[in-house]
Amino acid sequence: MAENTNTKPSINAVLKESLGSLQSLAGPDAAGDKIDNLATTIIDYKMVTFSLAGKDYAIDIMKVKEIAKAGRFTYVPNALPFVLGVYNLRGEIIPIVDLRLFFNIEVPEREYDAIENMLIVSVGDQIFGVVVDDIDKVVGIQKSTINPPHPLFGDINIKYIQGVVEVNNRLYILLDIERIFGSKQESAEAATTEVAPKEVASKIAVQTTQKSAAQKIAESKAETKAPAAPVKTEPKPEPKKEKVDYSFIVSGLASMKKFNVTGLNDKWVESRYSDWESERGKDKTQLQTADDADAFLKGFYSPCSGTWWKKDYADAVFKALPDNSAKQIVVWNLGCGKGYETYSFACILKKRYPDAKIKIYAHEIDLLSISNATILAVPADIATDWYSPYLSKKASGEYTFAPEIKDSIMFEYHDCSNTNALPPVDIVLARDVLSFLAPDVQKKLADDFGEKLKGNGIAIVGQNEVLSNLDSSGKWSGQAVGSVTVFNKK
Repeated sequence: MAENTNTKPSINAVLKESLGSLQSLAGPDAAGDKIDNLATTIIDYKMVTFSLAGKDYAIDIMKVKEIAKAGRFTYVPNALPFVLGVYNLRGEIIPIVDLRLFFNIEVPEREYDAIENMLIVSVGDQIFGVVVDDIDKVVGIQKSTINPPHPLFGDINIKYIQGVVEVNNRLYILLDIERIFGSKQESAEAATTEVAPKEVASKIAVQTTQKSAAQKIAESKAETKAPAAPVKTEPKPEPKKEKVDYSFIVSGLASMKKFNVTGLNDKWVESRYSDWESERGKDKTQLQTADDADAFLKGFYSPCSGTWWKKDYADAVFKALPDNSAKQIVVWNLGCGKGYETYSFACILKKRYPDAKIKIYAHEIDLLSISNATILAVPADIATDWYSPYLSKKASGEYTFAPEIKDSIMFEYHDCSNTNALPPVDIVLARDVLSFLAPDVQKKLADDFGEKLKGNGIAIVGQNEVLSNLDSSGKWSGQAVGSVTVFNKK
């Protein structure tokens, strides 16, 4: 990897130069009111400005370590399309991201050794090189002049925009660099959670009132038609069934197995607790150990979870896949583990869409598993099963997946609770993953699925997970196809 060929002055030097220019423009003979205004203006926010496709952008100067020019990035196999490679910045290996490709801005074909303008940014403990068209200057503003983003800025997703600000008749789009490269909880989620129940309660109250009025009208008509009818004694309502309290199960699963009970899976947990009580007895239902928690979760997992898919399950998934005439089928596979599921699904996709190019983004936080997945060998007993058309045999006699299957998968170390920048996808495959994430992350990912899925896309989650129950707005609808349930956006 080549060393930095041309590093610009530090941000502090650029800032000093910009402020010097500002003072020279004022001059000793400038009008008194202008000088007073300049002196009283409080600059409490500085941003580095740059351009992308002719538009002005900016990011917080506190996120920028330096600016540089560099090229000859080292290619990384199976990297996301917007990752140009890695670069040796004075002994530190950093990933290089093309912000234009990240925002799906068309970029002319570049040469390998082309010199690019880069901002070296830091997000938490991570450092990235960000390629842009041109780097302009440092601009100081009042933070109060930053306006909220508007949906009209349609070139990029509004969630990546921190705000907009006008300076010297130029409108800058201020990017939220933490949202782009890190994780940041959306502040609006809390407000939505608080408001929604009130709105639902209001609708229920209206419906109840209307029903009550209708009942009164009906009763009035009945009395008019048959005033002498004998009064019937209404049967006493049956006593309401006492709701079972299994909150200790909920807390035990969360602490021992990081299994979080929400609308996604609460129906299964309630049903399972009834069986659990019968198995153990009413006085022995507590989860004392991790083995108890494992025993309770028995039956939760989807078929062939964490292992090779059997033919009957592979056939069921094949039948559940919708018609799709696209030239490329893009899949987001969360929690791919050791790769058994990913390779199995890749084979099914190749069979279902033989003329399409398959692209699977397989994400996992177990670094050892994700590292070994790329070199996964296929046991002989599996090789003779339904997988055989998609395998090749090495000189050593070992079986491995054919290049067309291997090349369709990009295994990546990635925490799905963090922001990612995948392209629109046709299928989300996340079996038995969401239930082991925090409730707020479950909801965030459900929103991400809806945002990333194409109009005819589908999501496949665990067999005992109901994706539509995570979204009170009714965005999802579930459809059972044989033994597999797929969720579509309404």
